Amino acid sequence: MSKGKINVSVENIFPLIKKFLYSDHEIFLRELISNATDATLKLKHLTSIGEAKVEYGNPRIEIKADKEGKKLHIIDQGLGMTAEEVEKYINQVAFSGAEEFLNKYEDGAKDTGIIGHFGLGFYSAFMVADKVEIITKSFKDAPAAHWSCDGSPNFTLEEGKKEDRGTEIILHIADDSTEFLEDSRITELLNKYNKFMPIPIKFGTKTETLPKPEGAKEEDEAPTQEVDNIINNPNPAWTKQPADLKEEDYKGFYRELYPMQFEEPLFNIHLNVDYPFNLTGILYFPKLTNDLNTQKDRIQLYQNQVFVTDNVEGIVPEFLTMLRGVIDSPDIPLNVSRSYLQADGAVKKISSYITRKVADKLSSLFKNSREDFEAKWNDIKIVIEYGMLSEDKFFEKADKFALYPTVDGSFYTFEELQEKLKGNQTDKDDKLVILYASDKEAQHSYIEAAKTKGYEVLLMDSPIIAHLMQKLEGSKENISFTRVDADHIDNLIKKEENQISKLSDEEKETLKTELEKTIENKSYTIQLEAMDSSASPFIITEPEFMRRMKEMQQSGGGGMFGMGNMPEMYNLVVNTNHELVGEILNTKTAKKKERLINQSLDLARLSKGLLKGAELTEFIKRSYDMVK
Repeated sequence: MSKGKINVSVENIFPLIKKFLYSDHEIFLRELISNATDATLKLKHLTSIGEAKVEYGNPRIEIKADKEGKKLHIIDQGLGMTAEEVEKYINQVAFSGAEEFLNKYEDGAKDTGIIGHFGLGFYSAFMVADKVEIITKSFKDAPAAHWSCDGSPNFTLEEGKKEDRGTEIILHIADDSTEFLEDSRITELLNKYNKFMPIPIKFGTKTETLPKPEGAKEEDEAPTQEVDNIINNPNPAWTKQPADLKEEDYKGFYRELYPMQFEEPLFNIHLNVDYPFNLTGILYFPKLTNDLNTQKDRIQLYQNQVFVTDNVEGIVPEFLTMLRGVIDSPDIPLNVSRSYLQADGAVKKISSYITRKVADKLSSLFKNSREDFEAKWNDIKIVIEYGMLSEDKFFEKADKFALYPTVDGSFYTFEELQEKLKGNQTDKDDKLVILYASDKEAQHSYIEAAKTKGYEVLLMDSPIIAHLMQKLEGSKENISFTRVDADHIDNLIKKEENQISKLSDEEKETLKTELEKTIENKSYTIQLEAMDSSASPFIITEPEFMRRMKEMQQSGGGGMFGMGNMPEMYNLVVNTNHELVGEILNTKTAKKKERLINQSLDLARLSKGLLKGAELTEFIKRSYDMVK
């Protein structure tokens, strides 16, 4: 037996490890199982190339909890270690990594997430254990070794009694960490971090029901047997080739990832690249709502089938964090800080690859089954619109397949839309005016007015549409988007011919004075317009620019215009050619004139959805009195 002192100048390294990593101490199990997996896969490689003259067999990793003895065992059948290797890898290599960490990162260790990054994986055991033992036997012809350390720099190393190949790590769990001896807690961690590890992991046994023997009666209970409880799926769908998977396999894997999710995904994208970096994975488009905030943290990031995090910002472009699925890349280090990831060259390449791959998949879906793509548009548009806004490369590709639905349920690409509208919806300045509604019901009368002119009206109702329209107007030539209730229909698309007013300039001045005197609400700007006599007498419109700035502010980003909380502003457009407007002007009785103005204004407000509460109650009562 040999005793020794680990060659490290920092005496209190273990308390420091425990202190710095305390917030993340549950990852000790992930680290130890990862080490066991590595040892097993290395043995597989060595046997396959003939360097290890042993039978590889069907190795597994086993976790055993001994609640009474306060011990947790992690046992593998991997390549094991000789006493010399224990001395090298446990006492020297990992500790030089530990010392490097302490010298470099003592102040900011929590942010850097050093476990796994500096060879400290094994020593994470001391976050939960007072004492750690390693009993290991190498695949080489050498005696077993038994290493023991109590969390100080002192260790013992002696010959062990282990007969079979592999390594057993025994953690003597500390009093403040006994939660890690509970079956439920161990199961939770295994499911979180090791659900898809490439080597089977056994934790206890479970009861399995067997088929009833022939001739058994219906009331006879089926026989059962105890079988090993393997908690992981070593061959998840993303590790297979797309050609070997059917649609049902993808859906089955989605249910495996999200057992509490009852809606099927709309479609999936299988990622598989080996140059200039390694990356595999499957992304799913779920049905998305218009809420941008509730969707995130659904994509799981793995490194060689070991779970790392479900916060993938910086790796996956932000607009795709609303998707679900798995990304696995050995090029992404375990447990490193967000700032490290965002600065890492490989990670940036991964992000742009994923963007391209998603754009290509959407493009092929659009080309190959447009009808199906249109049917799914409302469930996926928020991701595509967000992507067009935030990623220029995605915008270029999406411009060919992004759809613009009309209020009547037709769908156009931008190019098709331009072609369809240019004949009828080009104004006198040769600008294409694209009309849209954000609420079919609330803006119904304005939509109908546009339709009578033969105009198409788009339905654009996502929360970021104001930002996207701004971007489209900036990147396309001679187009503008205008909401259908932004002005009277004749003013939305200004043609050359102007209507002649039935009222003289003097009469118009008198009318305007009367209106301003009677209308108490000063947020209305009164505009007198000569329009078709069949058009409404009073129309309330909301200026496109002001309303759009307000919408952009509400959905984030409006603050850049420095407008603070913007007030409600409306135009009251009065049709000087309407019979009722002429009657208002010519009514001699002040009371009747006031009643006509207020009733007409309230009808316009009702049409715009602005008449509410006490004012609506009063309007209904007044209307009944007029009917009487």
